[in-house]
Amino acid sequence: MSDLSAFDLAGKRIIVTGANTGIGQGIALSAGKAGAHVVGVGRSAMDETEVKFAGLSGSFTPVMADLADHHAAQAMIDEVWADAGPVDGLVNNAGIIRRADALDFTEADWDDVLDTNLKSMFFLCQAFARHVLAEPGRSGRIVNIASMLSFQGGIRVASYTASKSGVLGITRLLACEWAGRGINVNAIAPGYIETNNTAAIRADAERSAAILGRIPAGRWGEASDIGDAAVFLLAPASHYMHGAVIPVDGGWLAR
Repeated sequence: MSDLSAFDLAGKRIIVTGANTGIGQGIALSAGKAGAHVVGVGRSAMDETEVKFAGLSGSFTPVMADLADHHAAQAMIDEVWADAGPVDGLVNNAGIIRRADALDFTEADWDDVLDTNLKSMFFLCQAFARHVLAEPGRSGRIVNIASMLSFQGGIRVASYTASKSGVLGITRLLACEWAGRGINVNAIAPGYIETNNTAAIRADAERSAAILGRIPAGRWGEASDIGDAAVFLLAPASHYMHGAVIPVDGGWLAR
């Protein structure tokens, strides 16, 4: 599958969680450029993402849902499937982070992050797969957004590190269970990306210089870098990929 059609998402319906800004928005826009109809899901308004879809070959529909509640997350999948028709791909991007020293980390900050980043992610995958597997001959794609902290420990982000290590593990487990049943489950591990979440770090000249000094590419990534990798994993080109994680990090892990 080396022709351009191997990267075409025309006619495909893709759910992207956390599509209002940052990496999620970049994924939504890249999928839209590839022709997908994107269902953007989140708690915040996605007006900016919708505006940016103007002129793209794909289209965009916003859906409001509290993804911290795994019951609400599952219900959202069911409602989208019932209202709009079958879904071809699911990108689990929505996530939160809490920072504190391990000695001071609270149970609330542990639970909030694990509930959103890992628990709801798993049950979104489950709800999606149940629909796909209920229709003989149907296939589906799941792309989970992992992290550099799926491989590294980090500091002051205990629950985030635990959740993103879990995302990678669950990606592999689901691939083992579903690869033979028509569902590809893979992950992307973003490096340091220019988003509003990293604005404070980039504004800190010393911290930013230290980060750039370790990135062989010599620059921060852009949301579209993650988006284009997601298109690959959602498209026919990656049909034989299962349980893989693609670091999109400018070479950070290779250093």
